[in-house]
Amino acid sequence: MQTAEVVIIGGGIVGSSVAYHLAAAGCNNVLIIERETHQGKGSTGKSMGGVRAQFATTVNIQMSLYSIPFYESFEERTGYPSGYRPQGYLFLAIRPSHLEYLRANQERQKALGLKNVCMISAEEIRRQYPLLRSDDIVGGSFCSSDGFVDPHSAMTGFTKRAQEGGVKLWRETEATGIHREGDRITAVETTRGPVATRTVVNAAGAWAAEVGKLAGIQIPVAPLRRMLVPSEPFDQYPHSTPMTIDMSNGFHFRPESLGFLLAWNDPEEPPSDRTDFDPAFVEKILLRAANRVPVFENLPINPKRAWTGLYEMTPDHHSILGPVPELKGLFLANGFSGHGVMHAPATGKIVADLILQGSTKLIDVETLSLRRFAEGKLIEETAVL
Repeated sequence: MQTAEVVIIGGGIVGSSVAYHLAAAGCNNVLIIERETHQGKGSTGKSMGGVRAQFATTVNIQMSLYSIPFYESFEERTGYPSGYRPQGYLFLAIRPSHLEYLRANQERQKALGLKNVCMISAEEIRRQYPLLRSDDIVGGSFCSSDGFVDPHSAMTGFTKRAQEGGVKLWRETEATGIHREGDRITAVETTRGPVATRTVVNAAGAWAAEVGKLAGIQIPVAPLRRMLVPSEPFDQYPHSTPMTIDMSNGFHFRPESLGFLLAWNDPEEPPSDRTDFDPAFVEKILLRAANRVPVFENLPINPKRAWTGLYEMTPDHHSILGPVPELKGLFLANGFSGHGVMHAPATGKIVADLILQGSTKLIDVETLSLRRFAEGKLIEETAVL
């Protein structure tokens, strides 16, 4: 029987970050199990790649304050590029209540150490971004260190550096069972045979609940279809623009290659594991795009290039991190609700700390424990895109 000190189920950006941080701390008898032929075929490869510290809750801000500088120095740390581009996030406030919300968030962000976030007036927005329709904009907020990364490149960097440190990766391998004796894990059953281990990390993304069932643990994570629409090359809007969020409806966009990437979470989309693209979505998103950026009326779209990914949603839109008290050796890194890529560095550090030291200084991990749902201690994050 194969043995591993730690088995990580899921080889996307979260699982690969956990492996990297374990190896960096000297724990290299680690096995990543990835059921696909290539990593990143789940949520990682379908992500918009945004990274931001402009959140409403302490724990999300803290995770961003670790993750964004990590991405900035990624090549220095790992030898591989992350594709980090600090073009900023610009939130466009349409109502006075939006401004109050952004100001309150900024107080918390600054108190936790975020330096380069600021409120921006409607006049300044009109001056800096004259191609935005701004008659209804009352102000906004901007953070210059927010921006974008290349999720696939970062995942690859984490994995390769971990492998250089001795971590093993099994592709085309599925976890089919988690064995236990009493309240402790003893092995993972896979399509390549059993692996004896005392520690398992569930990093299975949208399929986290299925992996939890293998261990007899209920994990409240449900997949949600998320559609993204890239444009063909388009030069009528500056490519130096930040990620821009219209707070009236949640529509947001950023530069991508020679065009732009459009996103909007349809509030009528029900939870499901559907990964088909609905062609009717193109018209819905283009209406919102042209409403905020009039020149986007001319934006060339090829629906065949659009894609669908899965968010892994929890009831309170916060991740589930840390050990499962009723099953020693099982650690969860699940339910990022659209923030998996941006918080992958922090997640890897937190989970590695918990496995190797039993605690972490990065966040109050109890805030994100699985038990919060049973105890009714849900956290409200309103800054969800």
